[in-house]
Amino acid sequence: MQIILLERIEKLGSIGDVVTVKDGYARNFLLPNKKALRANEANRKVFEANRERIESDNVAKRDEAAKRAETVDGMQVILIRASSNSGQLYGSVSVRDISDALNEAGATAVTKAMIILERPIKTLGVFPVKIALHPEVSVSVTVNVARSDDEAELQKAGVDVMRQMFEEDQQPAGFVEKFDPNAEPGLIPQDETEEAEGDDTDA
Repeated sequence: MQIILLERIEKLGSIGDVVTVKDGYARNFLLPNKKALRANEANRKVFEANRERIESDNVAKRDEAAKRAETVDGMQVILIRASSNSGQLYGSVSVRDISDALNEAGATAVTKAMIILERPIKTLGVFPVKIALHPEVSVSVTVNVARSDDEAELQKAGVDVMRQMFEEDQQPAGFVEKFDPNAEPGLIPQDETEEAEGDDTDA
């Protein structure tokens, strides 16, 4: 479907550009959110008649977003979540979780639609997240996902909590029997019998 863009869309174009997109993308996202018009003759005339107002409105919104960016850019929020011993979350962190945390931390009206996740957050860790306050104004925030405030502080300091957990799981607990791949089940490993014979000889 051919459309006329009413705002800048990343990887598509700028205000007034006529571009071709998939029908579903246009019908489900661009058109209902008033980000574009169908590219027919009537809409072209409507757009040209209102181009100056559309562009000035965009400049005003961009300037407002740029001011908000000064307080949002670089924000760090902590999300406490339960996880398995391997660091996998029971569920995942949603864009609503992030927007709620940012707004509670002092950001101004960050909505779910502004949050751009490259991939779902499903593990403990520290993740950079892009926030599009306006089609032409983006900032980066940090989301620290941990099981406790103490772990969040460790992660903030650069400690890899997941690796630390894995290494702790690998530590032997108490007596560990020597393994001889050639021994029959239930037999004492060969090197242990030799050590015992040597002790008898010394005595």
